[in-house]
Parts: sequence; C-alpha cells; structure tokens
Amino acid sequence: MGGKRTAAVTGASAGIGAAIARAFGALGWSVALGARRTALLADVGRSVEAAGGRAFVRALDVTDALSIDAFFGAAETALGPIDVVVSNAGIGRPGLLHEVPIAELEREFRTNLFGPMLVARRALPAMLERRRGDLVFISSMNVVELRPFQLGYTASKAGVEAMAQVLRRDLEGTGIRTSIIRPGMTRSEFGFSWEPDILVRILDSWKEWGFLRHVDMMEADQVAFAVVAAVTAPPGVNVDVIQVNPERAPGK
Repeated sequence: MGGKRTAAVTGASAGIGAAIARAFGALGWSVALGARRTALLADVGRSVEAAGGRAFVRALDVTDALSIDAFFGAAETALGPIDVVVSNAGIGRPGLLHEVPIAELEREFRTNLFGPMLVARRALPAMLERRRGDLVFISSMNVVELRPFQLGYTASKAGVEAMAQVLRRDLEGTGIRTSIIRPGMTRSEFGFSWEPDILVRILDSWKEWGFLRHVDMMEADQVAFAVVAAVTAPPGVNVDVIQVNPERAPGK
C-alpha cells in the first residue's frame, strides 16, 4: 500500500505516538493527531509538517465515543478519507491488584482496551466502503512477558491483541489489515512519572522474575519504524505481529 496516505494517531502528544506521527510526516503523509493534551499536540503537529507532512490537530478522548466521532469528522473534513489508524493512547497504573483503586483500574481498561475498540469501530465503515485500510494497535511486550505490578495494564493490552486478531479474521478479504506492535522497554513518559517507592518495588520484582537482563531502552522512533514497516507492506501482505525490543549496548 504505497503512495501518500492519510493517517490518524491517538495518544500523539508525546512518546511513541508523537514519533509515529513524525515518521508518517517524513513519508509526506497527512496526519491527524489526537490526544487530551492539546498544547503538546500543537508542537508535534509542527514537527510533522517540518518533516514533510501535513498535520491536523484536535483534542481527543478515546474513552468517549462522542469525542472520537468529532475527531474523525473534523479530520476527514480537513484531510480527506483516513486509511491508516494507529491506536496508541494508553496508560499504566502500577501496583498490586488490592492496592490499585477501582477507578484507576477502570480508567486503564477504558483507555487501553475500550478506547481502541471505539476508535476502530468509528474508522471501519469508511474503510470498508473504500476497501482499503490499516488498523494498527500498539500493544506491549508485557503480554508475553507477564511482569509483576502491572496487572491492569497487561490484561488490557492482552485484550487489545485478542480484539486485533478477531478483527483480522473478520476483515479478511475486505482490503483492511490489522497489525499488532509489541514494544519492549522504550524511553518515553510512560513509567517515568511513577512514584519512587513503587518504582523500587517494581524493579526489585522484575529482577527477581528475570525481566531485567539489561537496562538499555529503545527510542520512540525505533518503535515508529516498526509501525511504518507494517503499514507500507505491499498489498496482499498482512504484518500480523511485530515485537520490538532494545538490544544490550555493545561493550556492556
């Protein structure tokens, strides 16, 4: 699916989402950027255009169907039909199950699982009409490396992967592809805002279970590279799952 396309990226105000938007801009694509933090979105939009793309910026709450509908409606008016959608918005509330407030658990599931479901539901009818499209779901290596202290995050991301796999079967033969990207440890805002005491407990438990072979991280644009690879695959090829992990730096 070559040529210039029009994409929408959720959670595009920073980190992996911003890097994906800039990578699409470098391809000369038009990109609709959605997130709750509109001040940061404006800066990302300028970086998309500096990279060679066209940007549309609008506030988006993926847990709210009305917000999603308004975002897509305005983006389609500004940029035209959207044929690539990257569901990247996600949150993580670390802690043991009995320690995390119920409201925080619900927020994780509404953002990480229900949000991508609502976004795909809104994007699909127009894609089906044009018989072309890519739905990309940003998951996590947590789904296959079950890390302590991230129960809600891991369970919600596992649900995203199940949804994507069902969609792949439901949409086979329609011209619409679904892809799952599983990033490993990535340098971004995610996790860096955790309180020091919970972070110490988390790292100690990860070491105990063998999840910290090294502490090197990827940059967000390395994850964006994987997303670009999935959506620029030739017609007739569905890139099902890509795992992206940091390598230990040479000499360490």
